Amino acid sequence: MITVTAAIIVKDGLILAARRKVGLHLAGFWEFPGGKLEEGEQPEECLQRELFEEFSIEAEIGSFVGESVYKYHEKTIRLLGFLTTHTGGEFTLTDHDEIQWLTITQLPRLQWAPADIPLVEILQKKISDNTL
Repeated sequence: MITVTAAIIVKDGLILAARRKVGLHLAGFWEFPGGKLEEGEQPEECLQRELFEEFSIEAEIGSFVGESVYKYHEKTIRLLGFLTTHTGGEFTLTDHDEIQWLTITQLPRLQWAPADIPLVEILQKKISDNTL
């Protein structure tokens, strides 16, 4: 099982979704950005590193939102989602070809990567229950 982190970046009441670019695994699917946890790395450190590598931004990692386990054909992913605040830098796309800032009600209209779908659902529930 591969542990992967996901940043749920919220800014002005909107949530960032990023579309994987052509040529990458899951091209065309939307995701909460992040990446593989490296040996000896904490999830929060991983997210900060990945967000800088993928977008050239700095971020503050907040509370844990939830996790998803999904078996793709070749591997099983354990996805850990964290609320995240963009603290600096302009978004430069490297692994993605588009980003969108959406309300919580707009998130389901996108074609999410399978592992990210439960995080969308957890996020919607927490917001509707006022537990986020």
